Amino acid sequence: MKIVLDTNILLVSIPKKSRYRIIFDSLINKQYQLIISNEILSEYTEIISQKTNQLIANNISEILLSLANVHKQEVYYKWNLIEADKDDNKFVDCAVAGNVDYLISNDKHFNCLKK
Repeated sequence: MKIVLDTNILLVSIPKKSRYRIIFDSLINKQYQLIISNEILSEYTEIISQKTNQLIANNISEILLSLANVHKQEVYYKWNLIEADKDDNKFVDCAVAGNVDYLISNDKHFNCLKK
């Protein structure tokens, strides 16, 4: 199964006591393939460093890049499907380019994709 994780989902899945930790643990245990772009990785690092610190953000980035089930995807076309928050389009574009099964987010801006 191939997925794209929005930053909000990755962020809540990292703490060991989080009820969403299963998402991060499943990634580490190679139960799914995570598809990321350079833009997504940069956002992960930026937001994690804001919420924690730069060392933790760099460690998470290194973990992601070292996992065999994390694949970097080149995005050659911008679909611009999310009008409400244009910054979220990087996740949609990566999901389309990577032909993923799921784009996982808790952001209401992604609801427009249900149409």
